[in-house]
Amino acid sequence: MKIVIAMDSFKGTLSSLAAGEAVKEGFLTVFPDTAADVVCVADGGEGMTDAMMRNMGGKIFSETVSGPLGEPVQAHWGMAGDVAVIEMAAAAGLPLLEGKLRAPCRSTTYGVGELIKCALSAGAGTIIVGLGGSATNDGGAGMAQALGIRFRDRNGNELEPGGLALRDLEEIDKKGMDPRLANCTVIAACDVTNPLCGPNGATYVYGPQKGVNEGTAEKLDGALRHFSEVVRLKTGKDFAKLPGAGAAGGLGFGLMALLNARVQPGIETVLASAGMEKRVQTADLVVTGEGTMDGQTVNGKTPVGVAAYAKLCRVPVLAVAGQLKPGYEKVYSAGIDAAISCVSEIKPWEEVKTDARGALVRAAQNAARFLRTGQMISVPAAVFKR
Repeated sequence: MKIVIAMDSFKGTLSSLAAGEAVKEGFLTVFPDTAADVVCVADGGEGMTDAMMRNMGGKIFSETVSGPLGEPVQAHWGMAGDVAVIEMAAAAGLPLLEGKLRAPCRSTTYGVGELIKCALSAGAGTIIVGLGGSATNDGGAGMAQALGIRFRDRNGNELEPGGLALRDLEEIDKKGMDPRLANCTVIAACDVTNPLCGPNGATYVYGPQKGVNEGTAEKLDGALRHFSEVVRLKTGKDFAKLPGAGAAGGLGFGLMALLNARVQPGIETVLASAGMEKRVQTADLVVTGEGTMDGQTVNGKTPVGVAAYAKLCRVPVLAVAGQLKPGYEKVYSAGIDAAISCVSEIKPWEEVKTDARGALVRAAQNAARFLRTGQMISVPAAVFKR
């Protein structure tokens, strides 16, 4: 039997590769002759750079850039040939504010722009920016400022960092924009389709986890709406309503409107780098999964992206998740044939994290045993007795 294993990372516990190797170990204890092909995958968020560099044979670099509140942070990015891969969260992600005060009104994507400049200096012809896990709500304005674009108020003063300052925007000056961008293709890789503004936009949907409250939500959403209107008047195009504009606090909008980026699903970008279609063509089974599988999994998350490739080749798909939450049943209509959880007893979170790998190995073993039982049932009784 040949199986292809493509697991998303279990955030805070296991990387994509570590999760895949754990599943492989579990299956091999039941089917020792199995040919298991472990693929590193991710959507537009955590682990995208590592996965794509492993798939493409690239190199990972580390740079000191501005963090979400302007403090210096070490951020990694990758380069394979002339293709650069950047996770916006590496420079402007919510984990960088762990233990610190969250300030959604003034947090900035400036460091993301600095990483783009690093990629341009390395000769990148294509820059893929993974959108996810942001601590920001600035519409990508900070990113653009780092690349030489100027935002000014009615008095000609440059705007302060952060999304709230955009309510005073009167002028966008692109004359100083890094000229190397003209010869570079920018791709915004994301797994969400939210517009920039409104009840389904960046501020109201994702703002609360960044510290946005009722008192600031309307102001921030209004500032982004004003930003988009100034862009519309300048370019003649309304980017704010496009799917993905609201990704990463509106960074999707900034990339599209100011850097002429195109948006594509993060999981498709990663799976293409892994040559996934070719790998599943000869597989008997595909195993995928993520830390928490719920009703949101069908919205462009890794497991359903993997399942889509498998279904093209009519290969069955098994999902092994850290936990199954209400609504996970939706995955059955999105290409996944069966799902199993690692959780077998109630434990404190710290214990769960410590035993994450062991729990995943055991869950994969159980899944393999169910599979073997099914094979036994399909064999005629007389043959089985022999």
